[in-house]
Amino acid sequence: MKIHLLHLHNVPIYEQLLLEEALIRTDERNFCLINTGSPRAIVMGISGKPEELLHMDRVREDQIPVIKRFSGGGTVIVDENTLFISFLIAKSSCDISPYPEPILRWSAELYASSWQIPSFHLAENDYAIGLKKCGGNAQYIRKDRWLHHTSFLWDYEPANMEYLQLPAKRPAYRIDRPHSEFLCRLKDHCPSRDLLIAQLKQELVKRFYIEELSLESIHPAPHRQATQRISTTG
Repeated sequence: MKIHLLHLHNVPIYEQLLLEEALIRTDERNFCLINTGSPRAIVMGISGKPEELLHMDRVREDQIPVIKRFSGGGTVIVDENTLFISFLIAKSSCDISPYPEPILRWSAELYASSWQIPSFHLAENDYAIGLKKCGGNAQYIRKDRWLHHTSFLWDYEPANMEYLQLPAKRPAYRIDRPHSEFLCRLKDHCPSRDLLIAQLKQELVKRFYIEELSLESIHPAPHRQATQRISTTG
């Protein structure tokens, strides 16, 4: 299987999501997107309700951008320390069953093989190290293609988590733990973020034919857009 690799730097998550939505809707090729350095923002699933998931008074006071992505999944706050990795795959190009659980199992095995971090595993819909979450996922599955995107916590600011409410629907392994007891940092398990990325690329080259592309070489066609910025005024 051939995968086109886009390694982005300092691209805001809103711009990344716009690109991913364009590629999943208008491009037939397989892609892996890697991005670091996005400014701080809150990202919600397409059905998320800000008043139920966020402390809106704090969000407004600190003018945190809120984005609703085109895929499902939960709510996360991201910043320059978040490592984003996304796969956009044509169903006909691989033998991965195009349903959430098989895609999660496939991706978890890929990351475990790439990084060799002890106790890294799939915990329900999250990636975890031991009993603590290090990465959250969302998916978008259509007739002929699927997308799986992840935000990994290379590092995080505990204060940023104060913008998020404890969601009503949460994984069983979390129980009622606050973010401080539920999350962990990949930087505590690897010498550098660049090494994580290099190890992933090495694993991809072992498994697939990889062609690196530049952002400037991508020219998506016009399409229906669901990714949007959410107004936090009022």
